[in-house]
Amino acid sequence: MTERTMTQEQRLSFLVEAFKADSGEYQSLITPDDTDGKRRVLRSLMNIRMPGGMSDKVLMVQDDYLRERAKEKGIVTLDDIPVLRDAFSIWQGDITRLSVDAIVNAANAQMLGCFVPMHTCIDNCIHSFAGIQLRAACNRQMEALRRQSGPDYEQPTAVPMLTDAFNLPAKKVIHIVGPIVESRLTPALEKALADCYTNTLDMCLENNLKSVAFCCISTGVFRFPGRRTAEIAVKTVKDWMVKHPGDMDRVIFNVYKDQDKEYYEQELR
Repeated sequence: MTERTMTQEQRLSFLVEAFKADSGEYQSLITPDDTDGKRRVLRSLMNIRMPGGMSDKVLMVQDDYLRERAKEKGIVTLDDIPVLRDAFSIWQGDITRLSVDAIVNAANAQMLGCFVPMHTCIDNCIHSFAGIQLRAACNRQMEALRRQSGPDYEQPTAVPMLTDAFNLPAKKVIHIVGPIVESRLTPALEKALADCYTNTLDMCLENNLKSVAFCCISTGVFRFPGRRTAEIAVKTVKDWMVKHPGDMDRVIFNVYKDQDKEYYEQELR
């Protein structure tokens, strides 16, 4: 049996053992017998792994496994997503299924993804299904920035970073740090959130990315109110589109919660 003739179950078992061996600390971890258990172990080991090299064989199997997982989950194309008005769409579901030019990742200031095993945040999901190359790519950019700006450099709020999407159906990932609401919402925080959308669209324009899916930046643990997020997001993107007619084929507001979907629907009526 070669890497290319493995079944999906064989790939999963191979990867679990490879990542256990790579981890050092978890080499003796007992591997579950069931598929879901193995998937949880693999994702957890990927989540906690620091950026670094891996053998070509392991990467090849990982890539084959994750691309097949994308097909299993169901790849969603632009043709599958209705246009509400102009070039705007709302899509509710897993952003890692979208086959678009770019998806937006709500990142943290370290820009290396989420290290909490099996965490449900979008940062964790995107890194888990893109593969370990994504964390390595982010780390290379952060190392370069640290060489320029000092060892304590962290990515500022609203400054986007572009990477390949690796094993995701999308072509690129735009990582951006949203503002954090510590105590109360302020005009400065609202401007910072608007800048996230403006700067992301500017990056799309600079890199000829014609379709983008925005997640709900700064909601959740960053505590930005959902309704206000939708208001700022839609207004900012509309204003940008007026200034750049025809430069974007589609802007998708990706939501997960029913309530967020209602907020965006109200804004796009």
